[in-house]
Amino acid sequence: MKTIFETMVVLAVFASALARSDAADAALAKRGQYLVDAAGACADCHTARDWKGALDHDHWLQGAKLDFKPARLMPWADYAPGIAGLPKFATDAEAVAFFETGLRNGRKCAPPMPQYRFSHDDAVAIVSYLRSLPSGAANK
Repeated sequence: MKTIFETMVVLAVFASALARSDAADAALAKRGQYLVDAAGACADCHTARDWKGALDHDHWLQGAKLDFKPARLMPWADYAPGIAGLPKFATDAEAVAFFETGLRNGRKCAPPMPQYRFSHDDAVAIVSYLRSLPSGAANK
């Protein structure tokens, strides 16, 4: 029969492991946030703007109409879908593969979406961050 002390030690070790896991998850998501916000500049297309042209932080990465087009006729997306919460990807593995290859179901996305080729670790960090965001009604 375990003593109360032994049970408390086991619980303390378990709590410590959970805290380390939470800290690692937070660090991963923070790295993903940097890659999405600074390196990828995803909000430029995937976030709506207010009447002044500023990014609408209440609908961060929840999709937006693209108000710019190329001067010449070419394939071009009119709308950048919401990526907050990654509602278009059923699994994390599918999303990671997309960020590693820039391909979805073997096809490139329509311009202006670049064909990113992130490293595996960076793709995992991006997915961690985007999954942490609320998808919002625009993505449902």
